[in-house]
Amino acid sequence: VRQKALNAVDIFTVEDLFYYFPRRYIDRKTIQPIGNILMNAPEMTFIAKLFKTKVFPVKNGPTRLNAAFSDGTGILTCIWFQGGEYVSKILTEGEEYIISGVPKYFSGWKIDHPVIERLDDAENLKNTGKIISLYPLTAALTAKNIDSRTFRKVIHNALEQFGDQIRDDLPFSIRQKRNFFDLNTALNEMHSPANEAQRQLALKRMKYEEFFHLQLILCKRRMNMKALPKSCRIEGSGDLMKKVYENLPFDLTEAQKKVVREIYDDLKSDKLMNRMLQGDVGSGKTVVALLAMLMMVGNGFQTAVMAPTEILAEQHYKVFRSMCEGLDVEIILLTGSMKKSVREDRLSYVADGRAQIVIGTHAIIQEGVNFKKLGLVIIDEQHRFGVLQRGELVKKAGETPNILVMSATPIPRTLSLSLYGDLDISIIDSLPKGRKIIRTAVRNDADMPKIYDFIKTEIQNGRQAYIVYPLIEKSAKSDLQASNAGFEELSSGIFKGIEMSLLTGKMKGEEKDDVMNRFKAGEIKMLISTTVIEVGVDNPNASVMLVMHSERFGLSQLHQLRGRVGRGTYQSYCILHLGEVGNDETIERVKVMETTNDGFKISEADFELRGPGEFFGEKQSGMPDLKLAHLIYDRELLNEARTDAFELLQGDPILANHPDLRDFMNNKFKDKVQFLDYS
Repeated sequence: VRQKALNAVDIFTVEDLFYYFPRRYIDRKTIQPIGNILMNAPEMTFIAKLFKTKVFPVKNGPTRLNAAFSDGTGILTCIWFQGGEYVSKILTEGEEYIISGVPKYFSGWKIDHPVIERLDDAENLKNTGKIISLYPLTAALTAKNIDSRTFRKVIHNALEQFGDQIRDDLPFSIRQKRNFFDLNTALNEMHSPANEAQRQLALKRMKYEEFFHLQLILCKRRMNMKALPKSCRIEGSGDLMKKVYENLPFDLTEAQKKVVREIYDDLKSDKLMNRMLQGDVGSGKTVVALLAMLMMVGNGFQTAVMAPTEILAEQHYKVFRSMCEGLDVEIILLTGSMKKSVREDRLSYVADGRAQIVIGTHAIIQEGVNFKKLGLVIIDEQHRFGVLQRGELVKKAGETPNILVMSATPIPRTLSLSLYGDLDISIIDSLPKGRKIIRTAVRNDADMPKIYDFIKTEIQNGRQAYIVYPLIEKSAKSDLQASNAGFEELSSGIFKGIEMSLLTGKMKGEEKDDVMNRFKAGEIKMLISTTVIEVGVDNPNASVMLVMHSERFGLSQLHQLRGRVGRGTYQSYCILHLGEVGNDETIERVKVMETTNDGFKISEADFELRGPGEFFGEKQSGMPDLKLAHLIYDRELLNEARTDAFELLQGDPILANHPDLRDFMNNKFKDKVQFLDYS
């Protein structure tokens, strides 16, 4: 039963125990006597003995618990207003505890809901003057009497017994170069630090190790990709590409031209292209992707475009067909919701090569989709696809195709090389001529009448507007309730008589197409939507974006929504409504949007605030977890790890001279990535 609780926190082996690091530390030098508490004191830590507990049943509410502690200098009462009955079962009178919290005076010193950890006599003697480790605990662990004290004992004993058997996969030359502890020393200092300086040195070594493993994977994938034989090489840009380029109704920006040249050089070279195209919202990535595809089609190859959603796939399909009007190019759409008969017909076009450009969702990588001569794969919204999904699409080709991945969410410049180190990076860092800066304002409920009047004025001036509601819960049901309620209220109230429509991800494809076509044609003046319009929707006449409850969105998502307006020559506006916000931090986060239109700056702020997990959405398949290292705060360490990993593999590509590291990488990441074979 204890094993089940440990397995739930990813502890299956003794080695897993070594890597179950403390969540915080208490230095005994910072522990204060209760008698030293002063008014308006900050968070403090005490060691005191529990001498009395009292449970107060509350009618129609949770049980309250009062627990009185003493250290000989004073008495401190800890109060739990929730979970009191549970806490009372794990406290034992007469035992000593570490207590942390903010003390307040009300008929004696009290702390509400403190952080509390049990000590014992042996620890008291052993840890005098030392730093005490406190470990992450779950309800399941606590229920099985596994607490920080248990972890301290078990991990100390395990390191004493097995520490000298730990294989250190970090090469000695790197440890020497970077002045790092060996692994055994680092683990001991992480769990039982002699002092804060030693703990920081151990932490640096362990953070570096996480980055080093990540960079080895990216570097090896890059090297393997570059070494693959290339049969899909173009001889020139081709007549199709030249014809479209010369007939574009606008001039490409210098940044776009530079990226087109980089892609052309890749496609013409003897090495496979493996490139990421980054650009801010509205920077013109789509036309660059089309020119790349036409280079391949003009040289007799098929191309595939994989988008994260059907609405974006359909948008690409329409845009590419429109831009290729009058050309002899067969473009088909392939999605999971298609009727079987239509799908089978289109699959035959893919298999015999009649389909030259295939646009779709993840349906492209499903069984039964076979290309005749696939030469280029374009993956849109890279961060929504795992590494393994990208590998699946590559396998669809008889030969390995060129790869171009596009990110509509700008990734902080300082992180691009580190997160996508297996890819060459191209950046479109300027907007098309004539685009005006979108004016952004954060507003609350009291401002809504003025906001609605402003939207009315814009519509009367011939413009159009979006109002976006958040996906409050994961279920589509609540999504529809939010947007439906907004639509009903607005269409029968303040905007009565104005042509408006609802757009949600749950609508059928034909319904969505009809709404989008009518909106783009100007028949629908206002679109009430969910985040289904976040990416790819393009209407140059839309000038107002109102996002309701903007506090529920990440900054990068808000930037994407803002990018749905400002796509023409009209002055555009983004209004971010704040609902009932509980803290100033949330307000400040959203207000970042008022300060800049630069997607790269916004993405860095978003990344810093939310961390990589939330920033990228679904966990990146095939990437090691970062338990200690932070991609923003530890970027200098990350760059060091990248440099060392690339230098090591350039001199020893298959790690023949580093067998411990080779074995570790192949065993640790065998289910996530194939370190020695690119898939």
